[in-house]
Amino acid sequence: MLFTILIGLFGTATYFLRNLFMKLKFSSRGKVEVEDKIPLVIFSDHKRYWNVFEPICDELEKRKISCVYMTESEDDPALDKKYEFIEARFIGSGNKAYAKLNVLRAKVLLSTTPSLDVFQWKRSKDVDFYVHIPHASSDISIYKMFGIDYYDAILLSGEYQGNQIRELEKKRNLPEKEIEYVGIPYFDEMKKRLDECSPSAFSGEKTILLAPSWGPNSILNRFGADFIQKLIDTGYNVVVRPHPQSYTSEKEMLDKLMAKFHETDKFSWNRDNDNFDILNKSDIMLSDFSGVIFDYALVYDKPVIYAPAEFDSSTYDAAWIDDDLWTFKVLPTIGKELSEEDFSDMKKVIDECIASTEYQAGRDKAREETWMYPGEGAKRTVDYLEKVLNRESDSEVKKD
Repeated sequence: MLFTILIGLFGTATYFLRNLFMKLKFSSRGKVEVEDKIPLVIFSDHKRYWNVFEPICDELEKRKISCVYMTESEDDPALDKKYEFIEARFIGSGNKAYAKLNVLRAKVLLSTTPSLDVFQWKRSKDVDFYVHIPHASSDISIYKMFGIDYYDAILLSGEYQGNQIRELEKKRNLPEKEIEYVGIPYFDEMKKRLDECSPSAFSGEKTILLAPSWGPNSILNRFGADFIQKLIDTGYNVVVRPHPQSYTSEKEMLDKLMAKFHETDKFSWNRDNDNFDILNKSDIMLSDFSGVIFDYALVYDKPVIYAPAEFDSSTYDAAWIDDDLWTFKVLPTIGKELSEEDFSDMKKVIDECIASTEYQAGRDKAREETWMYPGEGAKRTVDYLEKVLNRESDSEVKKD
């Protein structure tokens, strides 16, 4: 933990000096006109988070609330969406994007990106209020250490998440953030799409979805090619959807697997930005500790098989939490734990899990604990943003 803190401090100092240099460079060019603050900014570091922000943007548009959506993805779907009150901008990626964000002038900024004011992305002195919204439905403490420490407010979906935040604040002597329970906007949108989707849209043989996380404890790293072959041997359709991070952080491992297992009429690799169709089409999911397991079990109400993993919390906020993580307490109640003994007859294991009603009560209870205000997530999120915007505007009037 000490080593991680030292690395964090070193990174902070490095980017502080870099940002100072940029400010001096800009100021040396002479006086420039100061732009008015943007009332509301949404920042997304990747197009895959459009599912988090789209329902919020739709609600902002509905209320005619102006917003600038800044993205690091040149092909972010937001850039093609026809809004009147939402302006989508590609701001570059990496340090180019952070250089703009670090001198941004805005009243309120909403983001799902952690580590604000820890590494490259610094708090701008001209942004009044930073709001974080998670992009998963589980523990808020499964971020790299100090992931949410420097936000002003956090939007949550379960009381256990709020308890984790208060514990982190107390142990780190941090001021209390604003906590607002809003639900999960992207869950609501998935459920709405699911309800509108015809049950007959997908039919035929069973489809197995392998959707691992990434890192040394993920299914693909632990069991690799042998496990994929066992799934193919069931005779069912098999779809492997690697975690997006695997394509960069584990490219060598993934390239070997993709070279070994070519696509056929019964086997495919899935990389869709929108995972709705494959989650809807499949009959069962095999995963590990990936957050998508909760999307699948709680929204689609389908069976899951998960591979247990030894989670090393030493570099995560979870290292500061005394209680067991909600994720690992809940997993055994919503799905079957996978063991290597199951590999000899995966077809039987999968058939039994699909037919079983054993985990229905666990899924229902997990929904109650982590999905507050179903159907109201976007509305409650924008209610809160509107409240903060009005408050910040009133504060500026008083200063004048």
